[in-house]
Amino acid sequence: MATGFHWNELYAWHDTGTGSGYLSTGGLVEPETHGESPATKRRLRNLLDVTGLLARTVDVPGRKATEAELLRVHTPEYVDRVKRESDEGGGDGGELAPFGAGGYEICRLSAGGAISTFEAVWNGDVDNAYALTRPPGHHAEAGEGRGFCIFANIAIATRHAREALGADRIAIVDWDVHHGNGTEQAFYEDPNVLTISLHQDGLYPAESGLVEHTGAGAGEGFNVNVPLPPGSGNGAYDAALERVVAPAVRSFEPQMIVVASGLDASMMDPLAMMCVTSEGYRRMTDQIVALAGEVCDGKLVAVHEGGYSSSYVPFCGAAVIEGLLGLEDSIEDPYIEAFRGLGYMELQPHQEAVIEAAAIHAAALA
Repeated sequence: MATGFHWNELYAWHDTGTGSGYLSTGGLVEPETHGESPATKRRLRNLLDVTGLLARTVDVPGRKATEAELLRVHTPEYVDRVKRESDEGGGDGGELAPFGAGGYEICRLSAGGAISTFEAVWNGDVDNAYALTRPPGHHAEAGEGRGFCIFANIAIATRHAREALGADRIAIVDWDVHHGNGTEQAFYEDPNVLTISLHQDGLYPAESGLVEHTGAGAGEGFNVNVPLPPGSGNGAYDAALERVVAPAVRSFEPQMIVVASGLDASMMDPLAMMCVTSEGYRRMTDQIVALAGEVCDGKLVAVHEGGYSSSYVPFCGAAVIEGLLGLEDSIEDPYIEAFRGLGYMELQPHQEAVIEAAAIHAAALA
């Protein structure tokens, strides 16, 4: 298979300032590197480079999203505010979404990178593709940024695919550890976009991503949430893909599948409490690649979202790329033996209960 890969060095220049974890500096928060830093993205690309995986992909050039493309999802007032604050030296998109001087232009580039990657797959230039964009986007809502996200990259690209490329049905599978509230909001009443979010229950945003949040109006039934308990590992994610995601996507029959590829459900992520290893991400990717081959001629786009362990994100991301490429071999994950020895990787009864509740809803799409 031909697998595209998109990256722009300016993504690493997006300035989130200093802070600690998810907080910006201020009060008792002593300055250090902000949790959403360039390191995880750069180190992922570097690992792909030194292992030869990058050379096996096809470069997908990007561009800046136009203002009109941003306005397919965001309000004019919000877009204008981000531009003004960017010109004035920086600001915050709304809630935990800081950006520095010139941030507006890099955020446009991130949204445009997602659009370009969608186009490459839709037009058949590549079979599937990974867009390593930054800042992330799945928390950004119509009128405000949230959770490190300024513009809703995937939602913007999906609207572009629907309105400019002629796509009738698109399925979005979000395996970022946080609920994809912004993507959900954008399509909550839209029966032409199936949104599925697998996330740690109750993590962020608060009271978001419940099983009973299933869409509204014409979109009723086309939003699926799988709020997994903290500590869920490879077994729970395998089961969620098999029992919830696959049946829902098969019933929906999309023309393209999009993965919101957050790598923060990993064993080492500092902002979450899940236990997925690189092997888990590879199995998830294998499942979604097979599903895309079954329902939409393999048309699959993964757009990077979260992931905050600079040590482990590269190995999880490389596993996803290996899956997209369809490689039988894999690079060595130096952490994997220790993780295998920890146990608790199999599906647990309390995790299965949540998956079964979501599966009942997914089955209603048939």
